[in-house]
Amino acid sequence: MSTQTFEQAIASTRGVMAAITPEQLQASTPCESWDVSEVINHIIAGQGFFVAGMQGKPPAEAADYAAGDYLAAFDEATAASLAAFSAEGVLQQMVKMPFGEMPGFAVLGLATTDTFQHGWDLAKATGQDTNLAPELAAGLLAQSQQAISDSFRGPEGAPFGAQQEVDADASNADQLAGFLGRQQ
Repeated sequence: MSTQTFEQAIASTRGVMAAITPEQLQASTPCESWDVSEVINHIIAGQGFFVAGMQGKPPAEAADYAAGDYLAAFDEATAASLAAFSAEGVLQQMVKMPFGEMPGFAVLGLATTDTFQHGWDLAKATGQDTNLAPELAAGLLAQSQQAISDSFRGPEGAPFGAQQEVDADASNADQLAGFLGRQQ
């Protein structure tokens, strides 16, 4: 198992983040309780969350990355994530996360999907093309359909909302977003 799909998710989301203008930071997003700046903060802090989990440490306090050079912060955070997931044997070890224990490769899968999906959220919120990395999105959709049961869906506080109806001809990334509960 490699970090290749994670690297693709990082590249896709970075491309979206690079096109965000300062005027768009307060725009609402498909993540109902977060605006663009809060999604940016979540993406960057999320990298630290996954690194901390892989290293058996508690996550660090989040910062307001969107108030500064968030691309540099994203690059630094994703480099640390890639290093943590690339460490020898880490993907085969059991990792204790705040929500349960799982193999390192499963944590990598979560990090990949989270990073990619929130990139889609930013693209949607800022009027960018949401047809992101079609092959990657198809793979993440297939994995998500196998891994996410209805027990993970619910109101505020649940990891995912109810699956949303999406046009049959929608892009793979839009299909993934709908499966993960995002309104189109």
